[in-house]
Amino acid sequence: MNVKVQSVQFDADQKLLDYVDKKVGKLSQMADNILSAEVILRLDKSETNENKIAEVSLDVPKLTGLFAKRQCKTFEEAVDLSVDALKKQLVKAKEKQRD
Repeated sequence: MNVKVQSVQFDADQKLLDYVDKKVGKLSQMADNILSAEVILRLDKSETNENKIAEVSLDVPKLTGLFAKRQCKTFEEAVDLSVDALKKQLVKAKEKQRD
């Protein structure tokens, strides 16, 4: 699976990029037919601590709308929650295809 990471308004360090690649790459265990994933990391302009946003979208044949967006204190936490949400979406999509 091809994972594309884009950081908006900041430069992501290699450690963060590796973390995102590892976590999003695990989604390929849920579905073999995932073509690619696009991850957008951005900083919110709000003054709160939870100003890190991670948006993850998947490109899967025959499935549309696989997208998750989470806002947390750290990018790692936001990516984790987004991946968890996408896992649930993949399970639901598989169940619908079986029916």
